[in-house]
Amino acid sequence: MGRRQKRNVHKNENGKYIWGIIASIAVIIASFAIAIWVFLDGQNAQSQADQAADAQSSDSQSDGDRSGKSSDGDNSGDSEEQTGGAQTDAQIEEIISSMTLEEKVCQLFMITPEALTGVGTATQAGDATRDALSEYPVGGVIYFAKNLQTPEQTQTMLANTQRYAEERTGFPIFLSVDEEGGQVARVGSNPSFKVEQIGNMSDVGSRGDTQEAYDIGNTIGSYLSDLGFNMDAAPDTDVLTNPENEVVRYRSFGSDPQLVADMARAELSGLNDQGIIGMYKHFPGHGGTAADSHAGYAYVDDTLEELRSGAFVPFQDGIDNGVRVIMVSHISCPNVTGDDTPATLSERMITDILREEMGFEGMVITDALDMGAVTAQYSSDQAAVAALQAGADMLLMPEDFHSAYQGVLRAVENGTVKEERIDESVRRILNIKLTINTQGAIS
Repeated sequence: MGRRQKRNVHKNENGKYIWGIIASIAVIIASFAIAIWVFLDGQNAQSQADQAADAQSSDSQSDGDRSGKSSDGDNSGDSEEQTGGAQTDAQIEEIISSMTLEEKVCQLFMITPEALTGVGTATQAGDATRDALSEYPVGGVIYFAKNLQTPEQTQTMLANTQRYAEERTGFPIFLSVDEEGGQVARVGSNPSFKVEQIGNMSDVGSRGDTQEAYDIGNTIGSYLSDLGFNMDAAPDTDVLTNPENEVVRYRSFGSDPQLVADMARAELSGLNDQGIIGMYKHFPGHGGTAADSHAGYAYVDDTLEELRSGAFVPFQDGIDNGVRVIMVSHISCPNVTGDDTPATLSERMITDILREEMGFEGMVITDALDMGAVTAQYSSDQAAVAALQAGADMLLMPEDFHSAYQGVLRAVENGTVKEERIDESVRRILNIKLTINTQGAIS
C-alpha cells in the first residue's frame, strides 16, 4: 500500500473515532435530559397531589372546626401541644445555658423587698430596687401588708419591679402575696383597696359549694392581677384533723379530705382564670399539728398510710389535676421519716413521696425559712442547702438571704450540690415563668 493510501485509511479511521465520540456524548446528553424531564414531571405531580391533600385537610379541619371537633380526634391538638412544649423546652435550655451559676442560684430565692434592697420598709421600687435586681436577679419577691398602702402605690411598685427584673433577665419575676381571704389577707385587710371582703375558708367549706370557692378565687385573682401580682400563696389545702389546731383552724375548708380537695381545686381554678398562679399548701398537711411551725418544732404522728388517706388527698387531687406549685411546710413526720427533720429539708418527704410516689413534677417552694421550726436548728446557709438537697426548687424568705445565697454557691463549688441539681430547679421555675406575659397574666 502506498504512503498516500495509508494516510487516507488513518484519516478515515480517525474520523470514525471522532464521530463515535460525538455520538456517545449525544446519547449521554439525551439520557440526562430524559432523566431530568422525568424527575421534574414527578415533582410536579407530587406537588399537585400535596396541594390536593392540603386542600382536603384544610376542608376537613374547617368542617371539624364548624362541628367543634378536629377531624383527627385529639391528635391535632396533641401535636400542637407537643410542638409548643418542645419550643418551650428548647427556650428554657437556651436560657439556662446562657446563665452564670450566680444568676441561676439567685433564681432559687423568693425574698421580701426589704431583704432585696436593705431598706426598712419598702413601699416603692426605684433605683435601689433596680440596682439590687441587677446584682441579685432573684426568682421572686413576696409582699406583706406593710408594703401595700394604696392601689396606685402598689401598682407602680409592682410594675417597676417587674420591668427591672425583665430588663435584667429577659423573663418575668414572681410577684407574690399571701391572700387567702379571711384572716390571711394582705390586700383585703386594708380598706384603702376597697376590695370585696372574703370570709374564713372554714365557713366557706361548711357550705360545701364549689361554685362559691371558685368565685372567691376569681375575685381574689381579679384584684391581685389588677395590682400587678402574678402569684398567690393560696389556696390552703390543709385537712383539719386536730380541732385544737389554731394555725389553720379558720384557713382550712374542713376535716373531710375530699371536700377540701374539691373546694381547693375550684378556688385554684378561679385564681388561674384571672392569670394568677396559685399554690397548694402546706404539704404534708398542717391540719393535724398541735404546735405552730412559725414558733418552733411542729409535728404530726400520722403514719404514711394515714397521710395517704387523709392529709395527702387534696394534694394528690391537685397533682392529678395539674397544680403547678406546692408549698412544703416545716412539719415533721417522725413516723414516716424516722426522725424530726422538717418536711422542707427531708428528701424522704419531697423527693421520695411528693415527687416519685405522688407524681408531682411542678415547682416545690418551701414555707418561709425564717420560721422558728427552721431557725432554731439551722443557719440560713444550712437550711438553704438542705432544702435543695431534699428536692425543693424555690427557697422562701431565708432568715439571712445573703448568707443563704453564698451558702448555696459554696455548696456547688465544693461539690455538695451539683450544678445539674440547680439546673433542675431553674428549669421548673422557668417552665412556669415562660407562661406569664408582660402584664403578669398566665398566657
